[in-house]
Amino acid sequence: MSSRTPSGQARTSERAVARHGWAHALVTVLGGLLAMAVVAGLGLWAAGAADLPDGSFAPVVAATMVTAVGGTVRLAGSAGDLADTQAGLTVIPLSVTLAGALVVAWGFLRPLRHRAVAGARELAGWAGRVAALWLLALIGLTLAARHTFDISLGDDTLGELGDLFGASPKVGFTTDVPLSVFVGVVWLAGVLVLALLVSRGAPLPAGLLRFQASVRPAAYAMVALLLACVAIGVVIALIVAATKGHPRETFAVILLGIPNLVWPALTIGLGATWNGRVEGPFGLPMPQVLDEVLRTPDISELNLRTLAEHDGRVWWLLVVDIVLLLAAAFVMAARVRAWQHAVHMAVALMLTVFMICLVGRISAHYGLSVLGIGDLGGGLGGELFLRPKLWGAVGLAVPWGLVTGFAGALLARHVRRRGEVRSDSEG
Repeated sequence: MSSRTPSGQARTSERAVARHGWAHALVTVLGGLLAMAVVAGLGLWAAGAADLPDGSFAPVVAATMVTAVGGTVRLAGSAGDLADTQAGLTVIPLSVTLAGALVVAWGFLRPLRHRAVAGARELAGWAGRVAALWLLALIGLTLAARHTFDISLGDDTLGELGDLFGASPKVGFTTDVPLSVFVGVVWLAGVLVLALLVSRGAPLPAGLLRFQASVRPAAYAMVALLLACVAIGVVIALIVAATKGHPRETFAVILLGIPNLVWPALTIGLGATWNGRVEGPFGLPMPQVLDEVLRTPDISELNLRTLAEHDGRVWWLLVVDIVLLLAAAFVMAARVRAWQHAVHMAVALMLTVFMICLVGRISAHYGLSVLGIGDLGGGLGGELFLRPKLWGAVGLAVPWGLVTGFAGALLARHVRRRGEVRSDSEG
């Protein structure tokens, strides 16, 4: 019989809410922003952005953070009265995204630990505090992410033509504030919901407890799968930096976009195809085989076959995918029938691949023309894009999920979970 009185329960509830009040929400938001700023700043410094003219480094960091949460940064250029510049960039620096998401999720979950159940009103209030401060931070960040700087044409004939026609190129960037703020808040909501789904120690409202046995193991396994891919990618990148040089460029890739490389590689190992092209000064920093496949006159296909034509070691992607998916299936295995577990794994992997295909797209172009006649050359024009065959990739995830999910369930059948009590009928 409990000795706790209703008034004591009320005081306990008040203390629980106080643990995640405005002060803790502020720490959570500032922690996420700081993590993103540090990762983006170090990555851009390693990429050479600290040498950009006119004090543009800080605005570039801010713009990188905005794009990391799904915001829109628009590029604009001018080159005098007789010339014109065209520029565009669509890419999410997923290393920065991941750093911010992990810190925000940790700060959101920390005051909720050691509790079995939390009311929907309490969770909504706690998330609302974080969202309100995040909204203010996003507004400031998007307003800071704007700048214009000059591009030197050099001292050769191209530079003399630029001076003659008054075609001194200027490139600037600005943010779509309303759209970026809206998408950034949606990004935060996704992070908080995913944090609740992934964390096995976070409380849920009583009405949702019946879903945790099927949803939480799958969400946890998919996040573990994505983080394992990133960890493998970092190890490979460090080995490459140590053995083949170019450490600064390698660290730029790690700090800005290692998930942009390893997550699409996960889908390619499943048999998915990405279309792309590299032209002009743009390039993919690592591995070199990607640049070799995509630097063609026409749109190229990026899959296991085309990559293997340049480097047979690419077939190891298939082996790595099999091991990672079996491990993920084993991690999420619950006390359900193997076919049910296979269906859960298939749905989870399908959604994960769909997410990778949405966030892994890359598009960039730049050109300079005078009097509307072509591109001036000199290495100033170029194009890069990479996009998946979306539904083919998502469709392949289904059989992979069914097979590895079924196998994972069989492997985990005789493994006793921590805190699990077997019934007499199970033997």
